[in-house]
Amino acid sequence: MSTEQDLVNHLDTVNQVVGDYLKGSDPTKISKELSIPRQKVVGYLNEWKAMAADNAAIRARAKEALVVADTHYSKLIEKAYEVIDEATMTANLSAKSGAIKLVMDLESRRIDMLQKAGLLENKELAEEMVEIEERQQVLIQILKDVAAEHPEIRDKIMGRLSSATRPGEAITIVSE
Repeated sequence: MSTEQDLVNHLDTVNQVVGDYLKGSDPTKISKELSIPRQKVVGYLNEWKAMAADNAAIRARAKEALVVADTHYSKLIEKAYEVIDEATMTANLSAKSGAIKLVMDLESRRIDMLQKAGLLENKELAEEMVEIEERQQVLIQILKDVAAEHPEIRDKIMGRLSSATRPGEAITIVSE
């Protein structure tokens, strides 16, 4: 009975580690949160990957969980776009700016989750990244346009854009 209980406890720990990993935590963070040595966390993740690779039922459940998570991200992104639309109608520029950043963060986290799960091949990942970058450029242009129209918040928008863009990427401030 003791070995059966040990196995159940072990599988519970593996599931907890994997759950945190799929939510975006890295092994170091999981180690700290669960008070488990990092080396054991990495071992649990490798064990899970090996089990998942050999078991069709586990692969199916993992894919189902990823589909649910991906759908959840899509809904969150849709809601963030609703906030952007509402903020545009009410001229609430700080809410609009925050919602745009939220969309970028959610897209990034979703891609990271899918990449960690191994579902995105290099070609697919590259295509997805190009699409995300195109959307980000559109969102950045919207913010630049708003900054040009509202000089009272231009510096704040440009500062936040600067922190969100790549080093070396120029942000042009348009003054009228």
